[in-house]
Amino acid sequence: MTGSRGPRFEVSEEDWSTHRGILDDYLAPYEDIPGVDFQSLKCAWSNDEVYQNLISMMNERMNRGDVPLNLNATGLITHAFLHSGDESLRNWVIDYVNAWQERTRQNGGIIPDNVGLTGQIGEYNDGKWWGGYYGWRWPHGFMTIIEPLTNACMNKVLLTGNMNGLQLAREQLDRNWELREEQEGKLVVPYKHFDSGWTDYRESMPKYPIYLWSTSMADEDLERVERIPKDHDWNEVIVPAFSGRDPKTGRETKHYIGNTQPWYQYIRGLNPDYPERILNANYEMVGKQLAKMRSPDGDPRNWSEHYSEGIYSAIHIWQEMCPLYFEGLVQLTLGGPMHISHGGLQHGRVRYFDADAKRPGLPSGVSALVEKLTSDSVTLHLVNTNQFEDRALVVQAGVFGEHYFLHGEIINTKGDVIGTVAVEEKWLHVSLPAGTGITLRIGMERFVHTPTYDMPWPDADKQTFIRGRDVK
Repeated sequence: MTGSRGPRFEVSEEDWSTHRGILDDYLAPYEDIPGVDFQSLKCAWSNDEVYQNLISMMNERMNRGDVPLNLNATGLITHAFLHSGDESLRNWVIDYVNAWQERTRQNGGIIPDNVGLTGQIGEYNDGKWWGGYYGWRWPHGFMTIIEPLTNACMNKVLLTGNMNGLQLAREQLDRNWELREEQEGKLVVPYKHFDSGWTDYRESMPKYPIYLWSTSMADEDLERVERIPKDHDWNEVIVPAFSGRDPKTGRETKHYIGNTQPWYQYIRGLNPDYPERILNANYEMVGKQLAKMRSPDGDPRNWSEHYSEGIYSAIHIWQEMCPLYFEGLVQLTLGGPMHISHGGLQHGRVRYFDADAKRPGLPSGVSALVEKLTSDSVTLHLVNTNQFEDRALVVQAGVFGEHYFLHGEIINTKGDVIGTVAVEEKWLHVSLPAGTGITLRIGMERFVHTPTYDMPWPDADKQTFIRGRDVK
């Protein structure tokens, strides 16, 4: 664990106190904890004696060295690079991902989940490459392996412009797929590795190869998505009822991200009604969240009662009550999937600026819809819904200005080209008279610019974005 004071190799009983009741329903971090039957797949963290043993064993085996979860730190360092342009930060991200690639090679192609301070795999864990913090055994398995890999690899591509940066995530998806089995007529892959071997077989999650495909637009990543059997209608739009795995459908809606597959279908031209349906679903979701927040359940003074009754999670209740929900907005305006909530940056094909107000975001009353993506183009529909005032905006090639616009074609409602626009830069200035709209198909080269948070005009406050706190 790390923070502003650097690495911390030991934790106290206080550090995990907020999670004790929740983790009672999870499997044990180790298979030899005194007083715990590992085969029950539950561990009594609320038992004081068991808890003391847990903290001691975790400090001995788990809290030193490095784990794949730390690849999420590449998002923090990439974020700092986007502000500063400091080349040492770019190099840090590249070197760190490369280090995990080498560790994976040393481990025969499967990424290890614990590496000691000397660089030895399993150094504090009896030589086992599984059993690290948020690793292959505990608590979530493959999900918390592939998420940081996906985040880090997308960051590496952003910083280098080289699609080989996706290789580590691609290889782990492939190794996991090679371990698939058929159970009860379904193809399933292992999510966990115990001392006895691979276990916890479930259906493969398509959203992680979708993230890779949305970055690369490569056929090999499309194949990684399409090889997964469609256990349900991928065009179906859902209104997440809670943050977690739906017991009825089995679909994962962690942090209310539940519609990656229908967006993927839409952007490939296979789900044309998606924009209208996700808008309606978002309205419904926001309405339900507002009702929940305004009810007695939304009063924080009642939350401790809800914890004890098991109605809400003590560590996620703020999410359960939050009425802000913007998955569809992100997907349809930026042209990319909703960011991975654990540490992911919000990648996408375009970004917008209000040209008159000189601020990030769409001008008031202007709507944007990314209708199609290819490896070298984006199709974008812009509408000024204001019937009385003109609007002007700037469309940026890439959320971080990493792409480059070549030329644009104006498309009518029949899909015919009725005009052309010369661009040849990363910013396209668009004027929208009152009550008008335009559909543009813009050719582009991707990942050719150094990514940055710079806006289309000089920013006098750029050097004051990040300030240290005055401790006095």
